[in-house]
Amino acid sequence: MIEKRRTLWNLKRWVLLAVTVTGSLPSHGAERLTIRVLSYNIHHGQGVDGRLDLDRIARVIRMTQPDLVALQEVDRRTVRAKRVDQPAMLGRLTKMRIVFEQNIPFEGGDYGNAILSRYPVKSYRNHKLPRYNQGEQRGVLETEILLPQGYGRLMFWATHLDHRVDPSERLASARALETIVRAKGSLPGILAGDLNTQLTGPVMPIVLRTWSNSNGCKPLPTIPVKKPVRQIDFVLFRPENRWLVQSVEVLDEAVASDHRAILGVLDLLPAQ
Repeated sequence: MIEKRRTLWNLKRWVLLAVTVTGSLPSHGAERLTIRVLSYNIHHGQGVDGRLDLDRIARVIRMTQPDLVALQEVDRRTVRAKRVDQPAMLGRLTKMRIVFEQNIPFEGGDYGNAILSRYPVKSYRNHKLPRYNQGEQRGVLETEILLPQGYGRLMFWATHLDHRVDPSERLASARALETIVRAKGSLPGILAGDLNTQLTGPVMPIVLRTWSNSNGCKPLPTIPVKKPVRQIDFVLFRPENRWLVQSVEVLDEAVASDHRAILGVLDLLPAQ
């Protein structure tokens, strides 16, 4: 099925939904750097057909030709993943640099978030987020990316927030993220991941005090994977005046994971 869709991707760009935001360059006509950002909850490589297939996940990633990828629900040497080091394998299959950090030990291995990067990674660290009522320990993986063409550094974060109905932990995590991100000052940044919240509700207003949403106020549904009706996966950016959004797309791939991936194509403008 994936192979048949490769031609469809070339012809139709594999788009379920798209939002394009246009803007103009600064008056001095400075060049902009286009960065393709993918966020993908990979469900430890298990598709809705029950198959554990990391090659299929890698094909989905490669076909979007991303520069940066935020991955959630990644296993390293767990029993359910057949002891495979999924971060290392995804790095090899995509030919991208890989960073992984554990949030919880699981089935004899590790479970957490990962980042793939086409650019050099100068440094990285994992921030543990607030944990309420014996919930799953969550984290935000932070990387400092070295950009080409004299654009300097970019902060790129990947996260996966609490899924429970009670929003208390997500609210606390949103406030913690605000503190973590603001400590980086005016450096341009991107936050991508499964926030387990929609644009409406109490959590996103806190997130959007610091970040701009690449698809604005119009939701682009990412779940349920067969027929999406809710957006909980996002590509966010800051500061607003350093970025122009070319497009945001939810991929028309409904088998490889229980989430659809979301791709943002963003232009970074030179510092004034």
